[in-house]
Amino acid sequence: MLGSRRGRPSLFGRAAGTAARTAIITKTATAVAGSSAEKQMAKAHAAELAHAEKMAAVGGGDAAAAAPAGDLLDALRKLAVAHDAGILTDTEFAAKVKERLA
Repeated sequence: MLGSRRGRPSLFGRAAGTAARTAIITKTATAVAGSSAEKQMAKAHAAELAHAEKMAAVGGGDAAAAAPAGDLLDALRKLAVAHDAGILTDTEFAAKVKERLA
């Protein structure tokens, strides 16, 4: 009996099983890493918006200053949405935020 492994899988069968397990592990690791990156980006954007709101609140307490602060927050939110959608790159987003906060 040439090629018989006495009830055990052939070398090709073992190699295919190993390749399948490796593919599953790789796909799982990629999905987890992508999910973590998305969560970190969402937290960073939320922190930036919270910081912008705090800075706008510290800027002035009278009603005249509240309207421009609201406009600033709306502009920053729109920039964040554009950045999340991939319309703005990281460098463009940072430059536009700096420009708005200046």
